[in-house]
Amino acid sequence: MKPLIVINVKTFQAGTGPKLLKLAKQIEEVVKDTGSKIILSVPATDIYRISQAVKLPIYAQHTDLATYGPNTGAIIPESIKFAGAKGTILNHTEKKIDCKILKKTIVALKLNNLKTIVCADTIDDAKTIARFGPDMIALEPPELIGGNHSVTKAKPEIITETVKIVKKINPNIKVLVGAGIKTAYDVKKSMELGADGVLIASSITNTKDAKKVMINMLS
Repeated sequence: MKPLIVINVKTFQAGTGPKLLKLAKQIEEVVKDTGSKIILSVPATDIYRISQAVKLPIYAQHTDLATYGPNTGAIIPESIKFAGAKGTILNHTEKKIDCKILKKTIVALKLNNLKTIVCADTIDDAKTIARFGPDMIALEPPELIGGNHSVTKAKPEIITETVKIVKKINPNIKVLVGAGIKTAYDVKKSMELGADGVLIASSITNTKDAKKVMINMLS
């Protein structure tokens, strides 16, 4: 099976404005050339523009537990859906959500037919989150995010254990591996350890030739 690739552009300069559009089109070309499945997660303000420009599953980087009403500034499920999003990332280490709120947010997103990728810092976090029934769990030890050492090399055992625990609770939940994922080795090793795919950010967003890097990763 080919890995599922989730690219989170965060708020890097290369992931905003005209540069984001260029990146999205490069990712779309990779999908056409390789047949891979790639999800692109963009800032809420860019969901509509990017979803109209490319045929990729576009996800929000965060969604709040709120709905129609007096919730100034909230990013609500209904809004990202109407903007063209197919789902959202939740609980990234840079945007943590209280456990009780997270559980309710996943339910709210399901009611809007939106997919959820929920980040987990540890095996215990993943175990708790799995009981909430998200579509995907992304294991990302925070100390390795954006660094030079990938989780596949620094802590391969936690990938295997996380996959085992999550699949036991709910075999339909996909497990992604994040934190320091940069090379074809990292992608291949993640799959060998039982993961369904990877979550990538700076290694794609901040490179000079994103298409070349992605093709090398998928090689």
